Amino acid sequence: MATDNVKFVKTWFEEVWNKGRLSAVDEMMADTAVMHGLGEAGADVSGPVGFKPFVERLRGAFSNIDITIEETIEQGDLIASRWVANMTHTGDDLGVAATGRDVTVTGMSIARLRDGKMVEGWNNWDMLSLMQQIDAFRTPATLMPAHSLS
Repeated sequence: MATDNVKFVKTWFEEVWNKGRLSAVDEMMADTAVMHGLGEAGADVSGPVGFKPFVERLRGAFSNIDITIEETIEQGDLIASRWVANMTHTGDDLGVAATGRDVTVTGMSIARLRDGKMVEGWNNWDMLSLMQQIDAFRTPATLMPAHSLS
């Protein structure tokens, strides 16, 4: 049976990401919350005012975001979730021209909850795979030469 914290995180992903309801950020995040690494150049952002531009940029680049939580682990006021996001690259909001491609990205998030609100968060997701899927840059097919090193 899911705890209140697990239900909170599932509701967060459903309302904020899957439905794109920005008002849910105001309802579920404390004004003093710190979200680590989501600002420009990996800076922290503070509260709903700092977090909503991140949501708007990502949703402006990708329509029909559908995040599925694969697993959660809870310890005290922290809840970790492993998730998969499926979406379509339909906008230029990340500085890359829309490709129309379907994209799948995996990631993990940790949220600190207090008094029914998110007060701190950490996110780690596969940005390299995302950027490769939308042709933001290309990587070499192999790092080793095709010939043998004998």
